[in-house]
Amino acid sequence: MNGLAHAELIAVLVAVTDNDPRVMTVNAGDALPSGPFESEHRSLQSGLRVWIESQTKHPVGYLEQLYTFGDRDRTPSAEGVGGQARQISIGYLGLVREQDALGADRPQWRGWYDYFPWEDHRTARPEVLGELYARLHHWAQGDELRCQRINFLFGQNGMAWNEDLVLQRYELMFEAGLTENFIQSGVQGFGRVMTGDHRRILATGIARLRAKIKYHPVVFELMPDCFTLLQLQRTVEALSGLPLHKPNFRRQISQQELIEETGEMSGDMRGRPAKLFRYRNDIVEARALTSVRLPVSR
Repeated sequence: MNGLAHAELIAVLVAVTDNDPRVMTVNAGDALPSGPFESEHRSLQSGLRVWIESQTKHPVGYLEQLYTFGDRDRTPSAEGVGGQARQISIGYLGLVREQDALGADRPQWRGWYDYFPWEDHRTARPEVLGELYARLHHWAQGDELRCQRINFLFGQNGMAWNEDLVLQRYELMFEAGLTENFIQSGVQGFGRVMTGDHRRILATGIARLRAKIKYHPVVFELMPDCFTLLQLQRTVEALSGLPLHKPNFRRQISQQELIEETGEMSGDMRGRPAKLFRYRNDIVEARALTSVRLPVSR
């Protein structure tokens, strides 16, 4: 009888700590938190919340479904005897504020650029891109369509870098044999590997969040209750992997009226105290279904 082996829930839990976008992992950083969906749960989201909090002792605030991963070849063990079984994973993106995770699987927070070092352009174009370009073009062997894809996805030969194309870049690298099997063959530098297709699922989560912060104020889920404008800018930069133009960022934030002054100043002893802000819940709620943008102007 043909059918599904089982369905699992898998979570991309994101936090930003010290200007570093981080993701919760298990198995010493080799996998994302995951667990079986239990039929007694009222919904997939409620089931995932229960599972995450029981396994990691970590409360989850914002949560949205990413994608259902069910490709036949997504993991080495995805297909059972006679092709009867296939693993189905339902991915979710969650935004939290980092705290110690004390669950049974000993979750650990890892920087997401450890897995995708070519995605961080905040200070300069990553050095790894040079080697990556060379390997991709060697794979392309002059094929015009392949070369066009490389140029478009990796911002080469006059093409602009598009930070939202995280998944497409990873998929092209996979097609070219430059992901897990490539690294395991002895060549290093193209990011930390993960079990099965968890790195692909993480790429999906990063791409979703980078796109989301442009039209929905979800970044506030990652901020403390009070923050400076510089802290807000650094958080958006960390997620997008891009440097932002400070005056433009502040002007657009002011125009959108998403935040308000608290009347207090930061206690930073390393420089001049800065005004503290908080986000306006009434504005966020009222505009949640509209095209509010948190600017990523360069």
